[in-house]
Amino acid sequence: MIVSSLFSDWSNLAAILALLISANAAPILATKLLPTVGAYPIDIGTTFIDRKPLLGESKTVRGLLAALIITSVIAPIVGLPVAIGLTVAVGAMIGDLASSFIKRRLGVAASGKAPGLDQIPESLIPLLFIQSQMNFGIYDIALLLTLFVVLEMVLSRIFFRWRIRRRPY
Repeated sequence: MIVSSLFSDWSNLAAILALLISANAAPILATKLLPTVGAYPIDIGTTFIDRKPLLGESKTVRGLLAALIITSVIAPIVGLPVAIGLTVAVGAMIGDLASSFIKRRLGVAASGKAPGLDQIPESLIPLLFIQSQMNFGIYDIALLLTLFVVLEMVLSRIFFRWRIRRRPY
């Protein structure tokens, strides 16, 4: 009984996990399904003061729009308002762009692997954005972060085997 009192409603946790996965998988699926549509880098090729790409060519308008649209569509399917889906997508994309910015500063190539940095910002930021609306506590966020990191690594390998993803992260 102690465990159930630590966490929010399990169905809400599962629904948010589905949104996190949707927001992060949508750009990958969009790249596979629509390789030329919206394939414009968000940073339009801009470099930072260190003369490295601001974000890199893998962060595209297509991926951003795919995350926003797909996650907003998935939200009502999992029983949540569209606004929560959109908020999760925005947070996930902010986290993904922030991690790309940091990875470029560290010299990691676009689409390069950086365990933790690839998963934590894109899941933690949206969770913090919706924390009060979903009435999530620290245990909820810790559980969702852990589940997301594990599932993202498993799904990444599956997507690679199915040739949806170029690299197995």
